[in-house]
Amino acid sequence: MKAIIYCRVSTEKNTQDTSLKRQKEELENIANHYRFDVLRIIEERHSGFDVERDGIVEALALFKEKQADVLLIQDDTRLGRGHSKIALIHELRKMNIKVFTIQDHGEIFLSDADLMVLEILSSVEEFQNRIAKYKISRGMERAIKNGYEPHKNLSNIHLGGREKKEVPINEIINLRKKNLTFQEIAATLRGLGFDVSKATVHRRYKEYYEEIDRHSTIQ
Repeated sequence: MKAIIYCRVSTEKNTQDTSLKRQKEELENIANHYRFDVLRIIEERHSGFDVERDGIVEALALFKEKQADVLLIQDDTRLGRGHSKIALIHELRKMNIKVFTIQDHGEIFLSDADLMVLEILSSVEEFQNRIAKYKISRGMERAIKNGYEPHKNLSNIHLGGREKKEVPINEIINLRKKNLTFQEIAATLRGLGFDVSKATVHRRYKEYYEEIDRHSTIQ
């Protein structure tokens, strides 16, 4: 298994250099003990209350790209403090990343309170995903009911389900004529494979008619 070693101190003081060095050495020993292949050693000086840390963002990116499977830290406070710690553990759990700490002599130990919060976060996220899928389904049903025929309007979608970055303006105009709201249009297009937001749909619709008005004025 490939591992990322993450060392953190909270200040820029030179006295913290010893702590970073000690964390690194102890975590390298842990990696050798478990025979982990260390992909990257990340050291940073930043408050644990802040999620926006270059080092932890780099680690999350590597995990997302499936370049590593394990995160090695001194203890759970190195990962973060307060809400930032819970948020990061939640993200790591979603990616099935194992977290090993020196303090716990193995995989990270989570308190009952932490586990409860993580369970709530997972439930809320699942509920939000279900609502999003329902909105897409409802938008599509309304569009079809109003005469929209999706099988005749798939010319802008790549084979294999890959999305084009351009927004299908003709589909936006057609769906708007069928009295769908911009939010419903965005949901319908996402169901067809286009990654668009309500704001993007509204902007492109407005730009389309502004362009028509501009040409009419010139003529």
